[in-house]
Amino acid sequence: MRVRKLTLAAMALAAGLSLTACQNDDGTDQSATPPAASAPSAADGGSGSAGSDQEGGTDSEGKTPNGTGGSGGTGGPGEDGRTAKCRTDELEITAIDATVGGDDRGTVAVDLKNGGGRDCTLEGYAGVDLKTNAGTLSAKRTGEQAPTVVLADGDTVTFGITYPVNDTGGSGVRITGLVVTPPNETKSVTLDWPGAASLPVTDGSGTPVQVGPMGSAGQGG
Repeated sequence: MRVRKLTLAAMALAAGLSLTACQNDDGTDQSATPPAASAPSAADGGSGSAGSDQEGGTDSEGKTPNGTGGSGGTGGPGEDGRTAKCRTDELEITAIDATVGGDDRGTVAVDLKNGGGRDCTLEGYAGVDLKTNAGTLSAKRTGEQAPTVVLADGDTVTFGITYPVNDTGGSGVRITGLVVTPPNETKSVTLDWPGAASLPVTDGSGTPVQVGPMGSAGQGG
C-alpha cells in the first residue's frame, strides 16, 4: 500500500511541473488577448483626413460648403415677370433712305433687329443725333404715344426719322453721320447717313428733324 501512495504522489508532482512550464518567467499568461491600440488624436500630434464640411471642401454631390453647386446661368423675365429690355449689343441697327418721291420732307427708316438669342423689350423713343459739319443736331420726338414692343429673337422693328429737304440751292448743313441710341440705353451706334447730303440753313424757325416712336416708319413718324 505504501508503494501505491508514493506512485500517486509522484504523478501529481509531474502534473504540477507541466502546468508551470506553460507560464512565462514573470508569471503572466501568454494566452491573454492584448488591448487594442488606439489611433493618435490631433491633440497627440496625429493627422486626420479633411472632411467635406471643411472650408474649401466639397461633398459627394459636388456641392460647396454653403450648399450650392456650380454657377448657374441667368436669363428670362426679370423679377417682376416682365421681359428684359433690349440691350444695344443685342441689336443689329441699320438705316435706309425711305423718302417717297414728291414729299417735301425726307425720311430715313431705322431697323432694329434682335440678335440676342432671347425675347427683349423696346419701350419709348430711340435717341437720334445727326452729326454735321456745324456740330451735333438732336432730333425732336414727334410726341406720338410710344408703345411697348416685345421683340422676339430674329424679329425687327422700325422707326422713322424725318427731316427738311434742302431746296435752297445752297450747300446747307452737311450731314456726316447718324447716331442711334436704343430706348433706355446709354450705348450708341454710329451709322452712315443714308438720306440727303444736307439740311437747309435756318434760324431755328424751320421744320425740325424729328424721330418717331418704336414701330413707326415714314413721314411724321
